[in-house]
Formats: sequence, structure tokens, C-alpha cells
Amino acid sequence: MNIDESNDTAPAPVVLVGVDLGFPNFDGELEELGLLAETAGLRPVARIVARRKAPDAALFVGSGKADEIKMLAEHHGAVEVLFDQALSPAQQRNLERQLGMPVNDRTLLILQIFAQRARSHEGKLQVELARLQYLSTRLVRRWSHLERQTGGAGVRGGPGEKQIELDRRMIGETIKRTKERLQKVKRQRGTQRRQRERRETFNISLVGYTNAGKSTLFNSLVKARAYAADQLFATLDTTTRQLYLGAEAGSVSLSDTVGFIRDLPHGLVDAFQATLQEAIDADLLLHVVDAANPDFVEQIAQVQRVLHEIGAADVPQLLVFNKIDALPDERQPLSPQDTYEIEGAQVPRIFLSAQKGTGIALLRTVLTEAVTAHRAAMARPEAGPLAAAVDEDGTMPSHSTNAS
Repeated sequence: MNIDESNDTAPAPVVLVGVDLGFPNFDGELEELGLLAETAGLRPVARIVARRKAPDAALFVGSGKADEIKMLAEHHGAVEVLFDQALSPAQQRNLERQLGMPVNDRTLLILQIFAQRARSHEGKLQVELARLQYLSTRLVRRWSHLERQTGGAGVRGGPGEKQIELDRRMIGETIKRTKERLQKVKRQRGTQRRQRERRETFNISLVGYTNAGKSTLFNSLVKARAYAADQLFATLDTTTRQLYLGAEAGSVSLSDTVGFIRDLPHGLVDAFQATLQEAIDADLLLHVVDAANPDFVEQIAQVQRVLHEIGAADVPQLLVFNKIDALPDERQPLSPQDTYEIEGAQVPRIFLSAQKGTGIALLRTVLTEAVTAHRAAMARPEAGPLAAAVDEDGTMPSHSTNAS
């Protein structure tokens, strides 16, 4: 991928391609792919959408549409083509031959962004593992030195056959070593979690779609300086701080985790299991939602899918509809808190603006009630922390507002 990693050169121009296969919530404007490209240091210069009943086995879009993409790329001076869907290795190779330029997909784009943003030792290991797993299926086209190895007398096969096998074995060994190092990190995290459990610390994890404002909310609550920006995947490494909720609830552990996204590569879900373990082991998830995003319903669904994948779907949630300062007057909430239905269950919800500070005091109050209810529920295991807060305190009315 021709990603600009230096501020001294201009971003590489790219063409964005989306294929509408008739699935709901198709991003016809390719807005999110464009944001991903810009986050990675690329410059989208043109966008094109193809409509098909099923992907073409060879070129994903068919030969006619491939020729159209080629002409569009040449007209705009693009040096690379990005697909919004995942491409098979064969489709990627065929497209590159047809278009005469590099072709990459959403999966590699996300991996590249993660590789640029990871800062901690654990984060770098996780990204490297996911990258190696992805590239292991694309050895033929990713290692230029393969062509140096040619068949000789008594050797069957074409150029690169022996070298490919060598590289496949090398990359397999590297994946094994990286997994072992991640397991060590995971054990260390497990030790830290057990120490918190012995101290009976209440654990809260921030989850949500990328760019929903998790890090801004984290900074507002604990007065931290975690990196926060209006871009996708501003935060990759988990940050944990103590949040003091007053004499009644004391201190709790608050963790800011990596944001989720549509079609998050499964390799990243697996590789980031150690980081996402903070969400799995949490007593409460603060599910942060960008209330101003017109696709917030689909984003909530995407987060729920990832939570199911990592085994955190049963952890109690509190929905935090953030960025209400960006809502027009007619979409402002009628009440600062209510409930919202997720998968057939009513989940407590509050509205706030982490950037403006609106609603932060209410959130702290609700968290205090959740912590005290959790401790009371230890003697009543049939009631979860938020269920107890709703039933006993009446702070979470069962009606839903018309907002959002």
C-alpha cells in the first residue's frame, strides 16, 4: 500500500470502489472508506460504485467495470485503488493485472492504520500478528525477492517456488513467536485483573464505534491526557485510570479501549483479544454512541456484533449518547436519561456532550448508583447492577424519548 508515512510528501491519490451487493446499510457515498483513506495518509480523488447480485469470482466487479475503474484512475492520476469490501488474494492479483496499479481492500487499510497508530508494546504485537496473518495468504505478490529464485535442472515448478515455501515457513514461525509473546502479555494482564478483583475494584470499560468520542469522555471523567482527535482510530492502546466517584462509591477502574468499525477484520478481533479482554472482564460497559451520526443505529449494531464475538455481550451496558451539542434543536433529547432497546432488552441511556461537559455530572451520578447497586446485588445475584439501579432507585424511567 502506498501510504504516506512522511509529512514531506503529498498524500497519494487513490480511487475508492464500493460494490453494492444488495445488503442493507450499504455506504453508497463511501464516506467511511474515504475517512479511513485520509486517516491512513491517502487522498481520495474519485469514487465509483458497482451494483452486482454477487461478486465476480475473478475480478470482484467484472471486466467491464474494471475497465471503467482503470479509465477513472488514469483520468484523475490515481496511483492506487481501494475497495470497500475484502478481496480474495486471487481477485486482488487479477485486478492489479487488469488495472496496472496496486489494488488493496478495506482490511489492509485498517491494518495499516493500526500499524501507524499502535504505541504500546502490546498494541504493536497485536498489529504485527494481524498483519502477518493477512499477508500470509498473499505471499506471491508481497515479496519482490521471490522472482530471484528460479527453477533449475531437475527442479519442477516455476519461479519462486522454493523461496515461497521458505517464506511461508518463516512467516509461520514469526506468527507462532508473536502469539507466544501476546500470551505472555495476556497473562500479565490477568495478574493485574486478579489484583483488582482482590481489591474488589469495580471495573468499567468504554466501548463504541470509532470516533464516537470515547477518549474525550475518558479525559473528561478522569482528567487524563489520553490522545483524542476527530478521526477514526485515534486511540488503539487500552488506557486504565482510577475514577473517584465520591465517598459513597469510592474509586473504580475506568478503561478506554480501541474503537470498533464495520467489517472489522476478524484477524484484528482475534489479535486484539488481550486488549478487548478489558471489556470482557468489565462489570459495566459504557457504550458510547455518536448521537449526531445519522447511522448511529447501524453503528450500535456493529458494536454489539463485536461484543458477541469477543464474549462480552452479557456484560451490563449503559448507553452514552455523546455529541448532543452537534444535534439540531428538533433532535435534542426530551429527557437527559431514558432507556433504549438493544436486542429486545431495554438498556439505560443518558445524553451528554463530553467535549462541552454537558451531562458529565449526571453520568457520575448514574455510575455511583450502579456501583452501590452492584455491591448490594452481591447478596441478590439475580439482579444486575443497572437492573437494581432502575428497579430500586427509579432513576432510569422506562419510557423512551423521541430524541434520536
